[in-house]
Parts: sequence; structure tokens; C-alpha cells
Amino acid sequence: MLEDALGAVSAAADLQELQEVRVRYLGKKGLLTQQLKGLGALPPDERREAGRVINEHKAAVEEAIRERRAALERAALDEQLAREAVDVTLPGTQLPQGGLHLLTMVTHRLLDVFTALGYEVAVGPELETDHYNFESLNFPAEHPARDEQDTFWTTDGRLLRTHTSPMQVRYMETHRPPFKVVVPGKVFRNEAVDATHEAQFHQLEALVVGERITMADLKGAIDEMASALFGAGTRTRLQPTFFPFVEPGAEFAIYWTHPRTGRQEWLELGGCGMVHPNVFEAVGYEGVTGFAFGFGIERLALVPYGIPDIRSFYQGDLRVLRQFRGAL
Repeated sequence: MLEDALGAVSAAADLQELQEVRVRYLGKKGLLTQQLKGLGALPPDERREAGRVINEHKAAVEEAIRERRAALERAALDEQLAREAVDVTLPGTQLPQGGLHLLTMVTHRLLDVFTALGYEVAVGPELETDHYNFESLNFPAEHPARDEQDTFWTTDGRLLRTHTSPMQVRYMETHRPPFKVVVPGKVFRNEAVDATHEAQFHQLEALVVGERITMADLKGAIDEMASALFGAGTRTRLQPTFFPFVEPGAEFAIYWTHPRTGRQEWLELGGCGMVHPNVFEAVGYEGVTGFAFGFGIERLALVPYGIPDIRSFYQGDLRVLRQFRGAL
């Protein structure tokens, strides 16, 4: 019986067959188990010797089963590893790579320019109060310029900011001059009636405050920005206009060579001016002057890169976005 059992264990081709051999000899009704159960029928002088022999045979079969199980498990693992082996010398699958949105790249480029000029970058909330968005910026409640902002109001009396200028007041409330700060961010206008405009777009605001800051400093700052963005010697100009929070106010433009047409022309970028005394009064500043200027970031992307519709920035069309990977 021992020779038969050891032979069956050795011949087991897999774990299922090995389990069947174990049950045949060591199970509740197994052959060796029945031998142990029959010891009680033997005479006492034979019972001890027979029990010893049967237990030795049982231990030998159990040890053989353990060794065979370990060997079968190693073989199964080796087979699995061989079947699932990966040739690391083969070329890998090149996954598609994403990229920064063109507006993000333009914003990063602008911030690099301004930080190189010594400006600090600040950000503020997009959900604003009337005080910061209008009142403190010299927009009285009855001021007609409020109507030009096309404001989104919330039910609790707050609003989605219509420009980045509220950060002028927020920054001045917590800082003392002199300073130079630049603020990028989203702004919102209720443009539902005008399909040529988006309800959300991006602006960049600059504010400089100190002693004896003049309009000449403003013109110099715009010249520095234009030279950094478009090359040394880029011409700029200021045209008088009105904004409630600056006095005097102006629009600024650059003279450049259009990258698509090759023509030289004036490109209007945004508004600027000397900070209105009422704005300084709202934050408790005395004895200082300052200037501010701001412009739309989309405009710096639309014209140079030949994008005909501002809505192309937000529609998620990969055919548009793939064209501008690494554009800057």
C-alpha cells in the first residue's frame, strides 16, 4: 500500500490529481485511515507495532504529498511567468500627450514678462461684491458705466466680477506702497444677446503705486511690456478715453507687423490711466499716485495665431487645440 501511495503521489500531473490521491489514502474513508480504525480489532501485543508502522506510512505519504504539491505549484508559477513574460527590449506603445491650452500658455508668457519687470502676481475671488466691483472703483450706484458691464448678479446681491480691477482695491487694503502688482484671471459679462462675444473671458490687470508716479511712468511700463512681448523698439500709443477708476484715462495700442498678413498696423490692447483719487480715498491712501492698465488675454491669442472666433477657445475641439502645442 505504501509503494502504491508513493507511486500515485509521484505520478500526479496536477494539483487536482494530487488531491484525489490524498483523499484516497488519507481521507476519512481513505485506505490508511481505515487501517488505523482497524487497530482495535488486533490483539494488544500486535496493536502497538501495527500502529507504529501505519503512522510511519501515513507520515511518509503526507510528506510526499507536500513535496509534490510544492513542485507542482512551482511548475505552475514558472509556466505562468513564461506565458506572461514581457520583452522589455521591444519598443513601447507611445501614448498621446496632452498640452497646455493656448490661453494658459499666453498667460504664462505674460506673467513671465511682468515678474521679470519686478511685478508681484496676485489673484482674487471671481464672485465679488458690489463694493469691490463697482462702488470702490468710482462707479456710484447711478453711474451709466455700470450698464456697459453687462453684469451677472446672484440672488444674494453678489456678482460675477466684470473685470479684474476689484483686485486693485483688495490688494491696496492689505498692502502699503510702493508696489507693483499684476493680476490675471477670469471675468464675466452677460453677453447672451451678442454672439460675437463670450460670457467668460480672461484679463490681466497691472497696478503700480508709489510717490510721484506719473503718466510718463505708465507710458514707460507699457513700452517695456510691448518690447518684451513683441520685440525691442515696438511702438506704442495712448488715446484719451474714459474709465471711472482712472483719471486721466486712455486706451493703449501697439504698432506691429501682423503675422498672417505681413502688414504693419495698430493693434488696440486695452485701457489704462492714472488711478483715480476716489479709489485711493476708498482704501485710505494719501500722498501717493499710481497707474493701472489692463487688457484681454484672448486678444493676444486671437490675432497673432489667426483664430477667427473667440468661442474656439472653449468648445474643446481638438482640431483647434492641437495646432498650438508649444506655440510660444
